[in-house]
Amino acid sequence: MPYKQRARTQPQRSMELGEVQASMLELHEFGERVVKRRKMQSEKEKDDNENTSESLCESVPPTNETPIKRTQVEDGCDSLSVKKAVVVLIRLPEYKIRALRPPTPQQFYSEDESHSSSDSDMQWEPEDDSSDSDFSASNNGKKAVKPLKIDTTRPPAPQTSSNNNGNKNNHEPNPIIESSAFGHSSHETTKIRPDLPEEEVKVDMMVLTRKRRMRWQRGKVVEIVAKEDGRLKYKVSFEEKGKSLVSGHHIAFDHPPKLEQLYVGARVVVRCQDNKFRFRPGILAELPSRKNRLRFLVFIDDHTPVYVGLPLLHLVCRPLKDALDDIPDSPHKHFMKQYIKDWPYPHLTQYRAGQTLNAELNGVQQRCEVQVVDCSLIQVVFQGQQHKEWIHRGSIRLEHMARFLELKSGEEHKDD
Repeated sequence: MPYKQRARTQPQRSMELGEVQASMLELHEFGERVVKRRKMQSEKEKDDNENTSESLCESVPPTNETPIKRTQVEDGCDSLSVKKAVVVLIRLPEYKIRALRPPTPQQFYSEDESHSSSDSDMQWEPEDDSSDSDFSASNNGKKAVKPLKIDTTRPPAPQTSSNNNGNKNNHEPNPIIESSAFGHSSHETTKIRPDLPEEEVKVDMMVLTRKRRMRWQRGKVVEIVAKEDGRLKYKVSFEEKGKSLVSGHHIAFDHPPKLEQLYVGARVVVRCQDNKFRFRPGILAELPSRKNRLRFLVFIDDHTPVYVGLPLLHLVCRPLKDALDDIPDSPHKHFMKQYIKDWPYPHLTQYRAGQTLNAELNGVQQRCEVQVVDCSLIQVVFQGQQHKEWIHRGSIRLEHMARFLELKSGEEHKDD
């Protein structure tokens, strides 16, 4: 009898499994419909789904059920719950989907386009300002662009002024004239005579003595003459021939000075490098620094600039209170007064090798070309005579600098 009952229950088992599979299929279709509609209220629907799954399991008829049948049905409910869990994982709540969803491509593009457009506007407006200042002024000028406008219009200023010089030099823009600090420490920029004890001048001492305005020679002090007004005169016998009675500011020590004795504006005598017996007077214009490769710059009384080392320098024994009073009235003297007044911020033009300019030669402005730039000096060759010489970058011989100094002097007279 048990065998017959088992035989009778076999169709019933297949029917029950078929009903379970049909229920599972319906549940799967129901889940797909819910996903398509995007009505996901997780907590509520989970409870509903769980109740639904329980009802599906309970809907299997329990009559004439053996332990084996119950176990299989329970196993079916377990597999059903696992499949339902997979569906629940797909059916996420709307707020979770929004949180996990990355920004759409349109959002990325719109942000990039907004940034690029703002950058392009900032780059475009300064170009308009720098190329045409009149046009930018007519456009009422945006506040954000004003700082850029100032920076971009500053460098082209010399080129603008060159267009006003006629057709003579249209192919060459005017050079920039700078006025920057020459040095930062006092031993590089001092123009005050140091308060040091004067070195004694004795009889039989070898000195350099002025024989003519631009010619000094070596000689020996043979006598010191005291005048009635208290001044001292020195009688010097030259090595070559002749004697001369001169003042203390017309003799210089035969040995090089100490560095602490020197200052910008000091009266010195320079030994020529090409002729050790030739000496010329001048004014010390630069002290050694990194800007001039640790050399001394001297302006000779004929306005010739020269870089020298300490062994070629000779300090005048008793200089005048104002060393420039020893220079005859001339454009060079006025230049030196302005130079020392501006020191340590000398005015220098900026040139490059190969650039052409106008410079004075024999009293006439002539065309020349820059060959070498050496710190504060330029070596030029004049196109007509192929004459070469060194000129200071702030010299009044340069056409642009002479014009600048003339305007500067006029403004200072107006202020006075």
